[in-house]
Amino acid sequence: MPGLWEFPGGKIEQGETPQSALQREIQEEMHCEIEIGEQVEHTVYEYDFGIVHLTTFYCRLVKGTPVLTEHIAINWLAPAELEQLEWAPADIPAIEKLARNSEQLPY
Repeated sequence: MPGLWEFPGGKIEQGETPQSALQREIQEEMHCEIEIGEQVEHTVYEYDFGIVHLTTFYCRLVKGTPVLTEHIAINWLAPAELEQLEWAPADIPAIEKLARNSEQLPY
């Protein structure tokens, strides 16, 4: 979604769980390792190009520093600041939930 912010991630390959797919995508796209916690949200959104199923998780960076290999920008924000950015529509339910529950974050 050019010009809009999205959480990192990608397609789930055969045999992967959503969590293992996210770990793989972060390793491939950002050259770092994460620990995955609880699920934040699952959204189904229909774009012009197709239907997207987006599952968002709480994560913690455990090794490395994110390096951009496929993206033009990265932003690390507190949950209360997330709504300042223009997000892809499928990400908005997770953003709203994170902003509402920012004091109860597990990480």
